[in-house]
Amino acid sequence: MPNRDSTTVFEAARPNLMGLAYRILGSRADAEDAVQDAFLKWQDADRAAIDNPAAWLTTICTRRCLDLLRAAHRTRIDYVGAWLPEPIQTPIENDMEDKLDLASTLTTAFLLMLERLTPKARAAYLLHDIFDISYSEVAATLDMKQSACRKLVSRARIDVENAKVRHVTPLDRQDELLAAFQTAIASGIPTHLAQIMSDEIRLSADGGGKVPTVMGTLTGKDEVLAFLTERLSEWWADYGWASTNINGARGFILTKGGVTVGAVTFSYDEAGRVRDIFIMRNPDKLIHVRGDVVH
Repeated sequence: MPNRDSTTVFEAARPNLMGLAYRILGSRADAEDAVQDAFLKWQDADRAAIDNPAAWLTTICTRRCLDLLRAAHRTRIDYVGAWLPEPIQTPIENDMEDKLDLASTLTTAFLLMLERLTPKARAAYLLHDIFDISYSEVAATLDMKQSACRKLVSRARIDVENAKVRHVTPLDRQDELLAAFQTAIASGIPTHLAQIMSDEIRLSADGGGKVPTVMGTLTGKDEVLAFLTERLSEWWADYGWASTNINGARGFILTKGGVTVGAVTFSYDEAGRVRDIFIMRNPDKLIHVRGDVVH
């Protein structure tokens, strides 16, 4: 049986471990596995010899995440259709700029950007730039020289900045988009939605090969708006809609007969125009979409 003190120490670290693991893996289920593995190793460790439990746990959790990430990449090669991160419901603090900035590192667009980095680059960037861990600790965690770690983070930072996925879109603008999006599908008239869309708008949907959905990425206003008003207006006619905070931004949960059947999130360009529409339909990734919070 674990003693109370050791469990208390771990539970204090759990939110950060879960937040790190989810950002590395893009999967709540895999993140929970990584955190649970860290807990089991913590129980078996000589805790009296561990000077900094939080740093030790971060190292163990990160290394497990890297193992799971490499395995996930092999699985995703055979994935049917577009792969999107598993959606999670998250709180948004309207009046706290630092919380909004942190929430921007949970968005679907940000997580997809991380997918383009190597596993070590992803972990190094997250540990240093998002979780404020020193280069010396990051280097030790990843078993690499500190100079190499600095270069890895620097290159990853440039890639993230070039992708422009970390700016914060005002919540009132996000709410305006939600209203316009729902109106366009309910009425088949996309006038307002078209006005706040980027000309380079893209739509991606993840059905995991388990439910029907668009297979490729739709691009451009004409193609995306036609799909929304001619297809989704019909297919989603009997769905219930609930606006909520998903992955650090405003989004929708879609239900039918009390069962969650979809989640919709968005990304924006720096002018506040909608740049991406992400639709999650894979039932395996919608199991925990209600009431789950990752900090």
